[in-house]
Amino acid sequence: MATYQNLPVFRASYDFLTDFYIFSKNLPKEYKYTVGEKIKGEALELILKIHKANASTEKRKQVIEEAIEHVERVRILLRLLKDTQKIGLEKFVELSEKIESVNRQLSGWRGVS
Repeated sequence: MATYQNLPVFRASYDFLTDFYIFSKNLPKEYKYTVGEKIKGEALELILKIHKANASTEKRKQVIEEAIEHVERVRILLRLLKDTQKIGLEKFVELSEKIESVNRQLSGWRGVS
């Protein structure tokens, strides 16, 4: 079993979270403390699920499914920021590609588990 820090899916989700933390500093207050905080919380829960899935063998598939649910919530919230024009198209695409990479890796891991 690899340590969770060495998992590509962990690194990708952690990169997403750090990038979003930097970006969220520029959000208007109304969005920073509502949608922004929700995205941070979902991304953090995603990282914790990845850690849990790596440590568990019995419930790994279930925990990966839960992690994928967090990815979907992040996608919805990012789309809300885009649709309300609080995030530029370039940054939206960048963050969406990162979260999509996490989703692909989780789906692959689910298939192997």
